[in-house]
Amino acid sequence: MTDNASRRQFLALGGMSVAAASGQAPSKGNAGVSSTGRTPPNVLWICTDQQRWDTIHSLGNPHIRTPHIDRLASEGVAFTHAYCQNPICTPSRASFLTGCIPSRIHQHRNGNAEFPANLAPRLVTHRLAAAGYDGALCGKLHLASPFEREEPRVDDGYRIFDWSHQPTPEPGWPDRVHAYNRWLHEHGVTWKDLYRKRKIAGYPDQYNAGMPAEFHELAWEAERTLRYIEGGLKGPWFASINIFAPHNPFDPAPEYLEKMKPESLPMPLYRAGEERKQMRFCSKVAHQTKTPAPPASYPARHMKACYYAMIEHIDWYVGRVIEALERTGQRENTLVVFMSDHGEMMGDHCLRLKGCRFFEGAVRVPLILSWPAGGLQTGLRSDALVELTDMAPTLLEAAGLPNPGDMDGKSLLGLARGTAAAQSHREFVWSEYRDSQTNELQSHASMIRDRRHKLTLYHGTGLGELFDLDADPQEFENLFERPEHARLRQRMTDRLIDTLALHADLGSPRIARY
Repeated sequence: MTDNASRRQFLALGGMSVAAASGQAPSKGNAGVSSTGRTPPNVLWICTDQQRWDTIHSLGNPHIRTPHIDRLASEGVAFTHAYCQNPICTPSRASFLTGCIPSRIHQHRNGNAEFPANLAPRLVTHRLAAAGYDGALCGKLHLASPFEREEPRVDDGYRIFDWSHQPTPEPGWPDRVHAYNRWLHEHGVTWKDLYRKRKIAGYPDQYNAGMPAEFHELAWEAERTLRYIEGGLKGPWFASINIFAPHNPFDPAPEYLEKMKPESLPMPLYRAGEERKQMRFCSKVAHQTKTPAPPASYPARHMKACYYAMIEHIDWYVGRVIEALERTGQRENTLVVFMSDHGEMMGDHCLRLKGCRFFEGAVRVPLILSWPAGGLQTGLRSDALVELTDMAPTLLEAAGLPNPGDMDGKSLLGLARGTAAAQSHREFVWSEYRDSQTNELQSHASMIRDRRHKLTLYHGTGLGELFDLDADPQEFENLFERPEHARLRQRMTDRLIDTLALHADLGSPRIARY
């Protein structure tokens, strides 16, 4: 698309950069004036896959080593109550890239045929590119199904597209499209040459080492990101680094797994007999755990050790790219975002992996913003309720671009700069699930969570969950069917129904009285 065509499309959406407002065609380095009055920042957007909120050392986990992510948090703002809008990949990613909850844009499923081309102009990456940013993607995108095919693209705004949905080549992606496997071949190795060739003693085959660190997907992502930073992208630039780790099958590099001590890790959250309570839900609600299992019945600590080792390897990547930003003089005016698309149950409440459940481990994710030149507070731990829909308007405001008014999200910069009170950002957060996975159970559910309570309705089943998170932060006591909490349940249900109605997609805009 030409610069003029990009500009016309951007203006048609109601966005206008400073250059466009003055009648100039947008150009690289002329994206607008940021809300600080400075040159628009570069954006390094790091999104991991399936990482829980409670996996960062400085934010309360003494069992994991994340010194570089800790540093990022100390130099910026960590949002401790950030929630995804769907606990599955594709709808979550479509949501945070557009700033809309999945229902608003009709994007609910993994395995979907396509991401509609008419939604492409609503992607924040498209909007940044249309305003003059130079963009790159490294890793997965997952706006449409990549199963046994190359993921189809829309006009997503990425000039450089280094795609690797997941490290394994097994679905048959050719090197022409699978950039990570092409990189392996350029180094004279293949996935099958190295994967699981060095296992760590004491770990079961189910949870053991995968690719060595030298040829791990994270090494490729680090190399590619350094190329972007060192001149592969022209400023202002944005780079989406969509890391597959710590997604299952929980197969860390052996160099990181050998540092772990499984016996020192806490077991997943569990109360005796809980598997019987969870079976009631698993028989009616889609989840990748079909049979709830108490953590003593499988190597739960080894599973957690593999998961943590993957996150410690991610931390190495963060350290490398921050050093590169500093070395090239770009750290001050680069907005670094660290987050994940959704969480992972990790054995809590007899559940593993993900699906149609809304425990904190599944829907609460890490979110850190760091931008030294952007006026953000440093070392702030904000307990404001925030959503991943807030990311798109945050990036637009940072770039000096107006909010087009078609988003559910709200910019986080006021919170990050201390000019807005945490309590004023959101009264509640929202998440939903609409037949999101291939499963014999076509499940639909909605969750709403305010400062104290969380309600989930599993539509069409009669099942629900209601938790008092002040009194029961680990979510063991389901109050949904208790008569003494009937009024609370009704009040939360009313709010949930209002949210469903108020977030409805109203179709094409009204242009006349009738």
